[in-house]
Amino acid sequence: MICAVNNAIILVQNIVYCTGEIMIDKQLLTKNGIAVMRLAREFISMQPGQRIETVGDYADKLCLGRGTIQSALRYLEDSGALRFDARGHLGTYIEGIDYKKLWEVAGLRSITGVMPLPYSRKYEGLATGMYKAFENADIPFNMAYMRGGYRREEALEQGKCDFIVMSMLAVQLNIESGNEIEIVMDFGRHSYVGGHKVLFSDPAKRQIEDGMKVGLDSSSIDHFILTCYECEGKNVDFVELSYNQILKSLTEGIIDAAVWNIDEVVDSGLNIKYYDLKNPKVQSLDEKDTIAAIAVKKSNWGINGILKGIIDKESVIGIQNKVQSGEIMPSY
Repeated sequence: MICAVNNAIILVQNIVYCTGEIMIDKQLLTKNGIAVMRLAREFISMQPGQRIETVGDYADKLCLGRGTIQSALRYLEDSGALRFDARGHLGTYIEGIDYKKLWEVAGLRSITGVMPLPYSRKYEGLATGMYKAFENADIPFNMAYMRGGYRREEALEQGKCDFIVMSMLAVQLNIESGNEIEIVMDFGRHSYVGGHKVLFSDPAKRQIEDGMKVGLDSSSIDHFILTCYECEGKNVDFVELSYNQILKSLTEGIIDAAVWNIDEVVDSGLNIKYYDLKNPKVQSLDEKDTIAAIAVKKSNWGINGILKGIIDKESVIGIQNKVQSGEIMPSY
């Protein structure tokens, strides 16, 4: 913990948002301001009913005096951002949270997420569920859409977004490669895709054969890994294509085969046969390619807890299912 922040001057009262910049009242607070903002970022990831740490704990964590911490806690309660329930020797608990006020006091801006292009009902449902989560919390939120897991991971590393949505397989491969990211949560099997199958331009074919031209989008981690596994030991020609060009290239006979997300085939009602992937390595993945996961940079302090406090996993899954069934319209 850097105690030098004690000398910083922080403006924290009456925060409003204006064209993405934080406009702040003239009142200057020093150590109190630091305590208010840091405690607000601690509490924004919590929920009513949770026990907070002691004044002494926060004083040690923030390198500030106990009196400063007590003043900051009073400010957070007086501002209406929090309601505390002091229970004597049992400790102090959060009785109520106004997440919007707490967000403003914390000096935070809009959270930005990046997920795949919503070309399937499953992705539309996931995007709708995410938007509803932030809408219910009344937290400023933007979602961007980007094709290719490598590109999304790069955007996260460059600080262009706060979190990304990828398959569990892709996230774990990134972590194993040494990238400083971590998983916030996952939404369970078949929340990302219903599954990947292998498709052929010739309806008589049922498996990858030597001499075939196979579509490959190397920007997609899942597609690259699954395609390479399925073609292992086969003498094939890989044809580099954008993922959204593969199906068209297949139907036009430009390529002979491709691994594909089955959701788009089903959603579009395409009359094209598909078959299970046969390579044992695919089976060993245990359907990790079908699980939607949220990942963040480890160095982005507090974002992990904030997302856990805002996003209710079961609610997002429920909305995704309703969008897929047509019970509700997608909204993102």
